[in-house]
Amino acid sequence: MNKKEILEIKKILKKENTHIDRIAFCYVDAEKQKRAVYASSFYSVPDGEMFKYSDLFRKALSGTVGKNLNTLDFSLDEEMNGTRHKELLALLDSGLKNKSLLESFYDEVISHYFHAGNYLILLAHGTYDVPGRDSNQAEMFDASDYVYQFMECVICPVDLSKPGLCYDADSSSFVEHIQEWMVGMPECGFLFPAFNDRNADIHSLLYYAGNPEELHPEMTEILLGCAEPVSAKDQKNDFNAAVEEAFGGSCSFQTVKEIHENLNRMIEENRDEPDPLVLRKEDVRKILLESGAEDTVLERIETRFVDQNNTGEPSGYMASNIASTRRFEVKTPELSVQILADRTDLIDTMMIGGQECLVIPLSNDVTVNGISIRPGQSTEGR
Repeated sequence: MNKKEILEIKKILKKENTHIDRIAFCYVDAEKQKRAVYASSFYSVPDGEMFKYSDLFRKALSGTVGKNLNTLDFSLDEEMNGTRHKELLALLDSGLKNKSLLESFYDEVISHYFHAGNYLILLAHGTYDVPGRDSNQAEMFDASDYVYQFMECVICPVDLSKPGLCYDADSSSFVEHIQEWMVGMPECGFLFPAFNDRNADIHSLLYYAGNPEELHPEMTEILLGCAEPVSAKDQKNDFNAAVEEAFGGSCSFQTVKEIHENLNRMIEENRDEPDPLVLRKEDVRKILLESGAEDTVLERIETRFVDQNNTGEPSGYMASNIASTRRFEVKTPELSVQILADRTDLIDTMMIGGQECLVIPLSNDVTVNGISIRPGQSTEGR
């Protein structure tokens, strides 16, 4: 799913215009015991609670595509011979009204999901009359093309509120605050089926991870039957290793600087596109060629590509995951220098006394340890 498709679904989860018709949840304690199970029409939930539930479901559609949000495909083998895909379809079609299917889903989550404390398994079911669009791509709300039936699951930690003092109006004094079990923001979740090309795609789902470096493979691989996505950190590390390997340890400062500039230029050119920029082999070849790489380097790097869905086919790197779009950093064991990503013109290297040195011109607005200095002034002779 791209950014526009995610935002369209996120919009219909607002409490004021919600398309959720039913919710269900299971509260699990640290000993993996069910403390409470609940299912109800969403319209019977009190207004204040509806807002809170809507916020949780919307939160699990927030973040960066390729980091917090990843579209995962079911393998052909899973759809033909597996059980997870069939179970998700059955739960979706039941509208969360089949107690046996709900209990089975909860049991599977409890068996495989790793969390040290209490947590909440929260489910929503809804339908959305997808409005058609005219030739200018404007929505025609009176011309629905089809109905999108969806199910969303979020898993949230439940922790004790912090101890402290609170004001008691009856006694006009501050008293000890009674700690309560509070539901936190989602740790992970998924939307099934995916809303690809503004249509239901039962062959994939949208997976959410609150921390993009903790993707919970026990959820993606075991519970959902999908391959674990490659984290943004792993993609960046793999790309960096690929570049170092391709240049055979002879990668220069200027080469890395040009790779950085070329990556950021491609991201900027793609900024208005709904789909995130994914770098295929030909894209990486172009970047390295423009950065001065030789043919032997280009040949070596082609062997290093991320297989994001474990299909055996290299799919590429998410550009936003491997590029440094905010900072350009030069780091040694003794120092670290950072500048804005688009101001690499301010930094260069120069050979001084046979040693390659970093050169950064100083402007008239410079502070050292918080003290303003005047560049060009010397203390010699004082």
